[in-house]
Amino acid sequence: MKKSLLLISLLTSIGCAMANEPLELRAAGSLKAAMGDIVQAFEKDRGQTVVAQFGPSGLLRERIESGEKVDLFASANMKHPQTLMAKGMGDKVQPFARNQLCALAQPEISLTPATLLERMLSADVRVGTSTPKADPSGDYAFRVFELAETVTPGAEARLKTKALQLTGGPNSAKPPKGVNPYAHVMKTRQADIFLTYCTNGRLASKEYAELQLVPLPDNLAVGADYGLLVIDGRARALADYILSPAGQAILSDYGFAAPR
Repeated sequence: MKKSLLLISLLTSIGCAMANEPLELRAAGSLKAAMGDIVQAFEKDRGQTVVAQFGPSGLLRERIESGEKVDLFASANMKHPQTLMAKGMGDKVQPFARNQLCALAQPEISLTPATLLERMLSADVRVGTSTPKADPSGDYAFRVFELAETVTPGAEARLKTKALQLTGGPNSAKPPKGVNPYAHVMKTRQADIFLTYCTNGRLASKEYAELQLVPLPDNLAVGADYGLLVIDGRARALADYILSPAGQAILSDYGFAAPR
C-alpha cells in the first residue's frame, strides 16, 4: 500500500512539474510584436509561462527537425509546418493569420503601385528581399518576380538576378538590438526598394518616418497564409488562444488579416 501511495505521489509530482514547465513557442520574425502581446495576455489569463523565440520560419523548421524542443510552431507559411507534420510532428496545421507583401521605398524614389515594376527593373534601383527557403518572405518576393514575367517578358530573370537577399538568411547581418530590421536596412541605404510584409513595413515606418510603404498592384499582389502547428499537446491552450477572438484582435491591431 505504501509503495502504491509513493508511486501515485511520484507520478502526481511529475505531472505537476510537466504542467508547470514553460511552453516553448517558435514563431516567424514578422510575428514578434503581435505574438509578444498575445503571449503576455495568455500568460496573464492562464498563469502559464511561455518562452518565445522568433526568426525566419525556414530556419526555425530546421532547428525543430534537428531535435530542438518546441511545443508550438507559428510559421509565416503553411509549407514549413506541413513539412514537420509529414514527419510525424503534430497532427494538423491550422491557418491563423494572413499577410500581404508591400514595397518599402526610400523617400527620394518616385513610386506608386502602377510604376513599381518599372522602377524595380531600372538599372540604377537596388531591390532588396529576404532570403528564399530560409524565410518565406523571400519566397513570396520571388513569387512577385514570377508574376512580373506575365507583365513584362524577361522581368523574372532580371529581378531574381539583381535581388539583394539582405535579411532572413543564416548569415544575414543582424540589426542593432531593439532596431527594426527593415528600418535598419533602409536607413543604412542597403536597398532602394525592399519587398516585405506590409505588417513589417508598418513597424519599420515607426522608426523611419520618411520611409514609403507602397501596396503592390493587383497584377503583382502576393498574399501570405500563416500556419500553426501544435507539436506537443500541452500547447493546445495557447494555440486556441491565438485562434480565439482575443488573439485574432491582437493580430488585427498589427495589420494581420483573419485566415481564409
